[in-house]
Amino acid sequence: MARRLLAALAAISITVSVLFGDSVDCFDGGGKSEPQPTLCNELILPAGYPCSEYMIQTKDGFLLGLQRVSSSSSSLRFGHAGERGPPVLLLHGLFMAGDAWFLNTPEQSLGFILADQGFDVWVGNVRGTRWSHGHRSYSVKNKKFWDWSWQELALYDMAEMINYIYSVTNSKLFIVGHSQGTIISFAAFTQPDIVEKVEAAALLSPISYLDHATAPLVLRMVSMHIDQMVLTMGIHQLNFKSEWGTNLLVSLCDTRLSCGDMLSSITGSCAQHYLCPLCLEGFDFISDVGIVVSDKLGIWWNGNKAWGFVKCFFFFFPSSAKNLNHLFQMIREGTFSKYDYGKLKNVKVYGKFKPPKFDLSRIPKSLPLWMAYGGNDALADVTDVKHTLQELPSTPELVYLENYGHVDFILSLQARQDLYDPMINFFKSSGKYSSI
Repeated sequence: MARRLLAALAAISITVSVLFGDSVDCFDGGGKSEPQPTLCNELILPAGYPCSEYMIQTKDGFLLGLQRVSSSSSSLRFGHAGERGPPVLLLHGLFMAGDAWFLNTPEQSLGFILADQGFDVWVGNVRGTRWSHGHRSYSVKNKKFWDWSWQELALYDMAEMINYIYSVTNSKLFIVGHSQGTIISFAAFTQPDIVEKVEAAALLSPISYLDHATAPLVLRMVSMHIDQMVLTMGIHQLNFKSEWGTNLLVSLCDTRLSCGDMLSSITGSCAQHYLCPLCLEGFDFISDVGIVVSDKLGIWWNGNKAWGFVKCFFFFFPSSAKNLNHLFQMIREGTFSKYDYGKLKNVKVYGKFKPPKFDLSRIPKSLPLWMAYGGNDALADVTDVKHTLQELPSTPELVYLENYGHVDFILSLQARQDLYDPMINFFKSSGKYSSI
């Protein structure tokens, strides 16, 4: 039995070493490269929506892509061509990018819906994702390129996005976050210089605590210390968009952990039967599923089709091993704190043995918050959401959907009626909905 367990661990270690290699084609690292495709060209312009690309630089040197989306008819509601409504920044989840807001039809995707409602839509893409374009000094092969967690995404990436959009529009922003996008929002809102530029926020699958997460595959990875194993091996980049990723996930399954529905093992059961975003090259989807994803040519698929092989461009973008480690620290320790380096380095970095907490009570009571959470969400567990609510000084407007899992909040065919229309009503009641 012991020999079999050691063999299994060795197999996992080999898989991890191949899976988390340094090769990636999406970043220029400051050097010469072929012109990169853009989110505007691949998803948004083909759907008939005006879209512009922007690049901003964070204080620590990362180059981030922003897209600005509007509706060709939205200017009519303001009376003058070229005028826009209030700005809204969309912040995606872990291993995702700005694509997440445009994967359904224009009538069902939040990014398009907000544009049609006259909002000035800005799409955020954090460092390490396909639409962010490297670093002014470091190549992606340099371990320093991946030396960050969601802490930096909040204090550098989100902060720079907000500052830039504020400077362009001269208006406070509405924020929409999903999953990791809510983690960085909560952390950023504790910082007075960031939150002062925010009008209101809508948080889908809100997370500040993770210690009651129930996702079987995630908990198995936590218990096996996969995150620490990866860091010990000197691996810094996580790239799941590979069939090796499938092999790793399968190697973590046994008879006590059913991975027949891989997505449910990670995020919780889906309320809708669509192509859930475990889009790994080489992964076979043989069962009948409702396809709700576009290909890179902007062709919309929405119906029941049998797919045997799917190459998905829109999920499982790279992240850092340090980021995964920080998230797993939250699960193990039940904290919403800065990255824990260990006592000795914590003293050097923070001046104390334990990392400082992000104090939710510092989020201004005057900031309007709208939060939507689900009963089938295995990551944003109801108990943890209630913990968050207890620490907030304000009383957010809440939407609870018993049958919603983690990805339903961005992919459900019912999300417009269940979520997006109420969210838009919240925004319109919270801020000045007028031309800028």
